[in-house]
Amino acid sequence: MTVLPAYERLREGANTRLESSAGKIRVAVRAGHCSIALGAEDVLRAFEEDLLDNARLVATGCDGACYAGPQVIITAPDGETVLLPRVDVDTAIRVSTIIEGGGTPLRYADDVSDFIEGQVRVVLNGCGDIDAEGIDEYLQSGGYRALAAALSDSPEAAIATVKESGLRGRGGAYYPAALKWEAARAAAEGSRYLVVNSEEGEPGLFKDRHLMEGVPHRIVEGALIAAYATQASVIYLYINAEADLSARRIERALADAEALGLIGEDVLGSGWSVRATIRRGAGGYVCGEETTLLNTMEGRRREPRLRPPFPTEAGLNARPTVINNAETLSNLPFILTEGPAAFSALGAENATGTKVLSLSGAVARPGLVETPFGTPLSTVVEGIGGGMRDESVLTALGVGGPSSGLLSPVSLDIKIMPGMLHESGVILGAGGLVAIDESVAILDAMRALAAYNADESCGKCTPCREGTPRIVEVIDRLARRGASKADVEELTYLAEVVGSASLCGLGQAAGGPVTSTLHFFGRELGIPQEK
Repeated sequence: MTVLPAYERLREGANTRLESSAGKIRVAVRAGHCSIALGAEDVLRAFEEDLLDNARLVATGCDGACYAGPQVIITAPDGETVLLPRVDVDTAIRVSTIIEGGGTPLRYADDVSDFIEGQVRVVLNGCGDIDAEGIDEYLQSGGYRALAAALSDSPEAAIATVKESGLRGRGGAYYPAALKWEAARAAAEGSRYLVVNSEEGEPGLFKDRHLMEGVPHRIVEGALIAAYATQASVIYLYINAEADLSARRIERALADAEALGLIGEDVLGSGWSVRATIRRGAGGYVCGEETTLLNTMEGRRREPRLRPPFPTEAGLNARPTVINNAETLSNLPFILTEGPAAFSALGAENATGTKVLSLSGAVARPGLVETPFGTPLSTVVEGIGGGMRDESVLTALGVGGPSSGLLSPVSLDIKIMPGMLHESGVILGAGGLVAIDESVAILDAMRALAAYNADESCGKCTPCREGTPRIVEVIDRLARRGASKADVEELTYLAEVVGSASLCGLGQAAGGPVTSTLHFFGRELGIPQEK
């Protein structure tokens, strides 16, 4: 087997190319969709125009500290590093002048280290530090070693390793990844497909975009490992139609990987061949649902399919298809290199590893957080997130987006676990956390979530098509005339019917905002309480 020697040659080539700039000051601008909104592209252009030959400019993704962007990391040849948060064009020009003169860049005091040090980073390791528009730094840091290890053994061995790790999907359903792979392997012989679900159309969710923008090669490597394990011949990376930066960086990563023989015929001399291509999303929250996604890839309406058959039996073009999301696949390099025991040591029983959380709303430090399963929500919101901003008061925490509901602040001791978080119906989902303060009325928050589900319903099944707008109508009646027992009973009934009778996950979870709000905030809304 020539796989490992072939991989080592790739790393040597990367090291050789990077040695040419070893004596230069490295200027890394963290340019993700969050910091670009704050002027990161202008900062990049300013550095491009003013930096001289003694500096090397690199574009990375965001490290998750979105609140501090645009950030710039300056690394001297001796390894000394300076972090500059909230950099504007004027600061970039000033820093360029200091670098030109050989002086030490300004040191800015900031709480970014507090934000990062409170986390355990597996998926986000290196995000914001590694060059996001090239492959050499990823290879230098050990990237694609896990793929080489997988290719050096059998596909069955890779599946066994992932099964031992306990890895569950991170898209919201938390189905064991290895079981999905085994189901596809056990299906019909012939061509199989792997689809990387990066649709991420849910409001309050931005984790997969950060991963695609910051560590695109980790996703590509994870996809290659999963494709080899399932013996898929084609990888499709399905990316949200509006995530243009994500698509550009994944496209560049695929091109670089193919140029080095990591994609294509006889990958690293293993005898295994695979193709990889990008498909852009069709638009709409429901496109994140597996079978809806497959319909859009085939040019059909964006609506779910009846199951069974499941995609692992008859998916894309009626062939066995494995669908994993970007975060799920990004765990594979760690599992294959560090071992399943190291992965399962993180997290909790039956919930191994970490979870990437999109933290937004009225917190002091909004951004992307990675923490082990079993961590209390309070640690994320009050610790890593720095609590509420501007002395505001937390009145509710939106968890899991419109597919879940609202938690009361008194419930922040709940631990982050897959599946159901609370008897009220609140679920973790894909990991969106939105802090709500006293400036937002609870009834308005519930209505916003319910209205979103109604707007995004594809209309295929009657319970969701008719039921979700009815839920909004009843909420509006509550707002106009106050809560009556009849209105509350109708609202509860609608939430139950839509949730139990709908075809796909959108409708099945559409009652969550209602049931959770009534559970936690019924008295506040003036709803008659049972004696």
